[in-house]
Amino acid sequence: MNRTLTFLTILLLALAGSFLLANCTFPGINIPQPTQTPSPPPAVTPTDTVPAPFSPVQLGLAENPLILALPPSANSAEQIAAAKVIAAQFTQRTGYTVVTTVPNYYTELVDALEKGNAHIVLLDPYAYELAYQRGLVNAAYGVMQDGVSVYGSQFLATRKGGFQSYYDEVSEENTEDAAVALAQFADKKPCWSDETSASGYVIPLGYLNANQIVTKPAAFVQGHPTVVRSLYATGICDFGATYVDARKFPSLEDEFPDLMEQVIVVYQIPEIIPYDILAFSSKMPEEMQALFSTQIAAIMQTDEGRAAFKTAYDIEELQVVNDGFYSEFHKYLQESAIDLTTLVK
Repeated sequence: MNRTLTFLTILLLALAGSFLLANCTFPGINIPQPTQTPSPPPAVTPTDTVPAPFSPVQLGLAENPLILALPPSANSAEQIAAAKVIAAQFTQRTGYTVVTTVPNYYTELVDALEKGNAHIVLLDPYAYELAYQRGLVNAAYGVMQDGVSVYGSQFLATRKGGFQSYYDEVSEENTEDAAVALAQFADKKPCWSDETSASGYVIPLGYLNANQIVTKPAAFVQGHPTVVRSLYATGICDFGATYVDARKFPSLEDEFPDLMEQVIVVYQIPEIIPYDILAFSSKMPEEMQALFSTQIAAIMQTDEGRAAFKTAYDIEELQVVNDGFYSEFHKYLQESAIDLTTLVK
């Protein structure tokens, strides 16, 4: 029995020693330890590749050039060549690629602005207004004629008709506001120049409407001098509107020596009607518009540039403007209630 116990005791001591050796580290001896098989990484569910957002080519690079548009009337080889000179000057001075185009109509040019196919444009007043109302342009320069970029209009009538003038010929100022001066035209018949004339119809009508003055159906007599003749003759209409001062048209003064005495200015509309307007597409970044505005002025200071603008656009002088400069024009054009699309050709 004792021999059996002794054997068991020796066996247990041997097993315990093996266990201690397997789990201890001794200085200077490297005892390899069993390694565990690593677990496989968690499965990754594949996802569809998300395409990068569409990134259009930057405006002004060769692949997406800025477009300098000539007015529809620019159909000669000389005008097109001059526009290319201006475009080349822009490219040289700014580093942006500029090309030219010639639309057939102002309606086409406004449509090009909407589609991003025109960026630097010369617009007549109605095309500018249509583009402005659609948020397509920012006015930069007004084209000047005889030293001004805007002009006025005048309401005319006759002394024989019993109308009173509220315009001082000496001071060249109105003596009453429009509401008072124009009230005498209520239920009277106007003579207008034509359906598209800004000074001979559209803006004067805007003034009447703004002051709630209702007239009889008008006569369109086709021409500012014809408005003056119609008033002088009497019996055709009671009052009319013309540019300032259509009474001084050369043949009229010769034909009617007392014209200035008989046909009077009742009220003069201030200079709010623009000549043509040089504008930038609102799709151009503001800093780009500012850069090109500066370069237009610089190019106009050179002989070559000035000659090119004269040939391409019939521009000799420009005035710096913005859309707010035409606020009164915006107002009375809208007051006329004329469908603007019928005025843009």
